[in-house]
Order: sequence, then C-alpha cells, then structure tokens
Amino acid sequence: MKKFIAVAGNIGVGKSTLVEMISERLECMPFYEPVAENPYLSDFYKDMPAWSFHSQIFFLTHRLRIHQELVRTPGSVIQDRSIYEDAEVFAQNLFLQGHISERDYATYRSLYRTLAEYLPPPDLVIYLRASVPTLLKRIALRNRDYERSIEPAYLDHLNSLYENWITHFTLCPVLTVPADELDYVAHTQHLELIISKVKEKLTGKEEVIFTREEANTPD
Repeated sequence: MKKFIAVAGNIGVGKSTLVEMISERLECMPFYEPVAENPYLSDFYKDMPAWSFHSQIFFLTHRLRIHQELVRTPGSVIQDRSIYEDAEVFAQNLFLQGHISERDYATYRSLYRTLAEYLPPPDLVIYLRASVPTLLKRIALRNRDYERSIEPAYLDHLNSLYENWITHFTLCPVLTVPADELDYVAHTQHLELIISKVKEKLTGKEEVIFTREEANTPD
C-alpha cells in the first residue's frame, strides 16, 4: 500500500539526509526541498523585509507542485519539508518579526488555506527536534554561503513555532525524533531505531516514542 511520509524540522537539522536514508531502506521515492533553486534566497538572507514575501510565495508554489507530483507517484513517497511548515512556521515567523506586512501576510494565508483544503495529507510526519546549538553545528558543517548569517535567535524563534505547530497538528500521526541525541549519520543503530519506529507508526501503532536508553545507545 502506498505511503506518504513528510520529514519536518528546523534549518540544518538533517531532514534531507534522513529522507535519503529512509527512501533507500523503505523503497520510497524522495522529494527534496528546493534549496539552490529559490532565486530569492540569497537576497532574502541579506534583506528579509524586502524579500520575505517573494521567497515565501516561491516556496509555497514549489511545495504545491511537489505535493501534486508525489500524490500522482504510484509508489510510496517521502518529502523533505511539507507545505504546512512553510505557512505555519516560516511565513508566520517572518510576519511576527515584522519582515512581512500584515496585508501581504493576509494574502499569503488566504492562498495557503485555499490550497491546503485540496491537498491529501501525509500518512506520517517525522518531526526532527533539535536545540539551537545542534542546528548551528550542523549548519556550519554543510557550509552554505547564504546560511552563514543566520542568527541563533532566528533559529530559536523557528524552534518555538515548530513546537507550537507540531503540538496542534492533527492531519496525520507524528513521530518526534530527538535529533540532539540520535545521530543517524554516525551511528547505524540510531538509523535502525528510527526506521523501526517509522514502521510501527505506519502500521497504526499509536504510542511510539524514543526512550532515553534507546537514544543514548550508539553502535
């Protein structure tokens, strides 16, 4: 039976890497976030008030196209960041920080809500939860020019919005992964643990959590 998995989480948390690993193990078609393709992203990080609305409209449009493609794909699929995060986390954060005007934000929200009504939700959201120090460390490791100016406070605001969003998200089951403790790149056992939890969730098991003992057991 076809399954639709979305991997959610803050900048630098390791979504793309986990999408690649799970797609190989569970034979899912991966759909990645358009990082280099956004023509506004470099300008956005230099001048957020001028380019926030443009960047978010691009992401929303692209995410909608990806959502349509993965729905049409015959086999199981896994997506790197969902359309819901664009609106409920990133656009809202920019609005709250004053980078998007109230008029533009109202237009954006109206468009998002209209689109979301027609989109089939995922079967599972994997939420990668990580602290700001972990995010900064991983962002530094991937060394992208346009991410070097990202401030810890910006990531902290996003983390708060992520927590609020995931707490109230009811469209499908959620598996929360403690990404501070689980390094699925360095430790194969951590990846195996995540895979097993994903399988449990997809089969309908409601109470699936990571215990501290599991998270602190490397290879």
